Amino acid sequence: MVEPYLAAERLELDDLELSGRGRGRVLRVTVDGEDLGVDRLADLSRGLSRLLDDEPTLQDAYQLEVSSPGLERKLRRPSHFAKSRGREVVVKAVSTAVSTDDKSTYRGVLADSNDSGFTVDSEDGPVQISYEDVISAKTVFRWEKAPKPGQAKGK
Repeated sequence: MVEPYLAAERLELDDLELSGRGRGRVLRVTVDGEDLGVDRLADLSRGLSRLLDDEPTLQDAYQLEVSSPGLERKLRRPSHFAKSRGREVVVKAVSTAVSTDDKSTYRGVLADSNDSGFTVDSEDGPVQISYEDVISAKTVFRWEKAPKPGQAKGK
């Protein structure tokens, strides 16, 4: 129901999550596409709210949150990993599935992905991880420190 609406708006459904209970339920809709400013997200929220008002599974109270993935995005599906190739990631995985040591968190560049898993180029070398072994994964955004006014870069 949500995907066709977003497709008509030339946007992609990135993630959909319903969490909480009773009056504390939250429906999070994450959309991806061009020109996703605050005004556009507010318009999408109003449109989705009207669309979902008649949905029988959502008759109880819930709060609707519509957002873009942001600078640091959660990676949950193979398509998320494919979009994030070349970006820095942090992955927490079942340790025995990846290696024999106890290390279970990997940080590095997402080098490749396919239907069954992905490769992270970490400081210890490439690590291949299966999607089914992922506990959590996200992209990492690093803020570059700006030079002080009047100073040239590299000094």
